[in-house]
Formats: sequence, C-alpha cells, structure tokens
Amino acid sequence: MDINYRKLRRDLEDYYGTAVFNASPLAMFEESKVKRASDRDLIRMAQEAGFDLNDYMK
Repeated sequence: MDINYRKLRRDLEDYYGTAVFNASPLAMFEESKVKRASDRDLIRMAQEAGFDLNDYMK
C-alpha cells in the first residue's frame, strides 16, 4: 500500500489528542505511542481506531 504516513500520523495524534483533552489516561498512552510508531504500527493503530485507510492512499 502506498500510504501517506505523515497525514495518518497527524490524524491519529489528533484523534487521541481529543481524547486526552477529555482526561482519558489511556488516550495519553496511545497518543505517545503514535508519536514513536513505525509505519506498520500506524496502520494497525488506524485500523483498530476504525480509520478508513483509503483516505490515506497517495
């Protein structure tokens, strides 16, 4: 897959960052994982969060 990982990472950070704002400790942990995740991990995290990866195709 030819994924725009920069956009995916940014959107995942926004996704978990919103939850952090609502005081979710788990979201804080997930947000920190996004920042250091490999490309493969980003895909897995996005799928688990229900993201449509077609939106990130180049």
